[in-house]
Order: sequence, then C-alpha cells, then structure tokens
Amino acid sequence: MAWNQPGNNGQDRDPWGSSNNNGSNSGGNNKGGRNRGATDLDDLFRKLSQKLGGLGGNKGGNGSGQNPKFGGRLIGLAAAAAIAVWVVSGFYTIKETERGVVTRFGKFNHVVQPGLNWKMTFIDHVRAVNVESVRDLATTGAMLTSDENVVLAEMNVQYRVTDPAAYLFSVTNPDDSLRQATDSAVRGVVGKYSMETNLTEGRTIVRNDTQKVLEETIRPYNMGITVVDVNFQAARPPEEVKAAFDDVIAAREQKQQTIREARAYENEVLPKAKGEAQRIIEDAKAYKVSAVLNAKGEVASFAKILPEYKAAPEITRERLYIETMERVLSNTRKIIANEKSNNMLLLPLDQIVKDQAQVQQNTSSNTAVQKIIRQNQSTPQRESNTYGGSDNLRGDTVRMGRP
Repeated sequence: MAWNQPGNNGQDRDPWGSSNNNGSNSGGNNKGGRNRGATDLDDLFRKLSQKLGGLGGNKGGNGSGQNPKFGGRLIGLAAAAAIAVWVVSGFYTIKETERGVVTRFGKFNHVVQPGLNWKMTFIDHVRAVNVESVRDLATTGAMLTSDENVVLAEMNVQYRVTDPAAYLFSVTNPDDSLRQATDSAVRGVVGKYSMETNLTEGRTIVRNDTQKVLEETIRPYNMGITVVDVNFQAARPPEEVKAAFDDVIAAREQKQQTIREARAYENEVLPKAKGEAQRIIEDAKAYKVSAVLNAKGEVASFAKILPEYKAAPEITRERLYIETMERVLSNTRKIIANEKSNNMLLLPLDQIVKDQAQVQQNTSSNTAVQKIIRQNQSTPQRESNTYGGSDNLRGDTVRMGRP
C-alpha cells in the first residue's frame, strides 16, 4: 500500500514494510519478507519525492505502478549529485600574496587567509586582492609656483594595499581617488615654493612635503592603502624659457665651483700662514730670551771689569775699545786710507774667510787649493806697497778709527 492509504484503516504504514497490527502479519510473514527490500527503497524515494513536490507517485493510487518508482529514484539521484557538485564547487585557493574578501548576497562578510578555503556557491562570492606587491601611480602636469612661474613636474607614488575590505568597499575607485589626491598634493606643494627651489636644491623638500600632504589627505577616507614612497621624477621649465633657464643653471654651477676653489685655496694657505705666524712668534720669544741673557751677561762682565777699571782706567778703556773694534770690524768690509798718500785699500776679509772655508771643504781639488793659496800670498804684498812700507797695520787702523 501507499503511504497512509485509507485501506490501512487510517494507520500509518511502517516504511520498512511492516504494519502496526501484529495479528495481521502473523499469516503473511513470507510474503512480507519477499517484498521488504523493494518496498523499503520505494517508500524512501517516495517520501523524498513527496517532500520535493509530490512527483514520486499518485497519492490516491495503489502505488503498484513501476513508472512512479523509477521517476522518484532518478530525481533522488539527481538531487544527491547536485548537492555533491555544489559542495565540491565551493572549494577554492587563495595565493600567498593575496587575501580573499568574501561577500554573502553582495554584503561583506569576512576576509580569508591564503590556502584552501570553502564557500557556499551561488551564495558567497570571493574577490582576491594582492596585498604584497607595490603598485605605481604617476602624475604629471604644468604647475604654478609661488613666484608665478610655470614648471612641468612629474611625480611617482608607490603604494600597497594593507586592508583589502576597505580597499574594495570604502570608496568606489581607490586607485582613481589616490591619483586625484596625489595631483592635488603635488600642485599644493609645488605652489608653495619658487621655481628655482622646485628645479634645484629644493627637490627633496618638495618630495617629503608631498608625501606628508598625500598621507593626510587619504587618511579620512580609509581607503585601505599605505603610501610607501613618493619620487620626484622630473621638474623642468617650459620649452619657451628652457634656454634662458639653462644659462642660469650654468652660471649658478660656475658660482659654486668658484666658491669651492676659493675654499680649497683658503684651506691650503691659511694653515701655512698660521704656521708662519707661529714661527715668527717663537723666533721673537727666542730673541727676547737671548737678548735678555746677553744683557745680563754684559752686566755681569762689566761688573767684573769694574774693579780693574777703577785700578787702571786708561788701560781698561783702551782694551775695551780695541776689543769692540775688533768685534765690529771682523764682520764688515774694511777701507783703509793712508794719510801720506791718496791711495785707499779695500780688504775683503769676509771673502777671504769664505775662500778659506771653501778650500777646506774642497781639499780634493788641487787646482782650487793652489789658486786660493796664490791669492792669499799676493794680498799682503799689495797692502805693503799701498801703505808705503808701513810696519804697524793694526796701529794705523786703531789710530785712524779713533775719534
């Protein structure tokens, strides 16, 4: 019988082929044993068919036909296969450099990590976002500087996605929003400085300020993006004034080169001047010490001579005069005049002394030694002839030198 048919007195039939009335099965055990295997499977598929829409058989019939049984079995197998396919199709893999953003019925649900994951097909949707790679974004254009000049600037921004969910759902197009924010930041920073600063020594300052302004601009939007670096690619004047600006740059470089050369010369000359000044100071100190010591020595010498001077003033005075003249005349050229004639004699005693020193140093040269000896031997004869036979050369010298 079919499930819960009226012929069963309103009682539910056991799906395994048995009845709730034990007495009615006492005489038909063999017949129930033969049909139990087939009826049990038919009843199971029939129940499933009824739950899926009543396609497993006719509720008012006797259930003895074969087509309803076959149709219910086929639909059950198809449903089981569909469930298996649905389960298997839900497995997916996220790469190591990516994170998966799962949306359920279009609404954000959670973020999955790299590896093998499972989702409910037709219910969940997964979008993989690369969070490791560094992305580039470039902006360029003509910008106005603070001194009302136009400069062509190119800026490159490197960024990375750090929050996949915010990157996908906080703004409509995060890359385009970042491009607009970068363009605004670059124009604002370039407009703060002069053209010369933007093109020459201020490039580093412009780059740092641009990165700071860009980070402050995108922070309220929570775009899930982190700025890694900002590079000032190029900055140049318009083509109409490029030649004149190149001349300015060349003049500035020449100025810097001249300054460097002047500093190098200063570093070379200044230590020498300081050393020379220090040497002069040390020489002056040494001369001071020498002069003081010589003065003290002379004072001590005069103190020793004083008793002799008191005993014989004339003799002591004469001796001091002779010693002084000997010391003075030994370092100067001598011109001796004879009172009896108009002849004058120059005695180059310093030259003679030098020649004698040279003779001692060059003893290996016999020719030079003989020449110097002949010169030294001829000098006294000229003195004797000039003085007309004067016997006391020193006495004449002393006599003429007195006041």
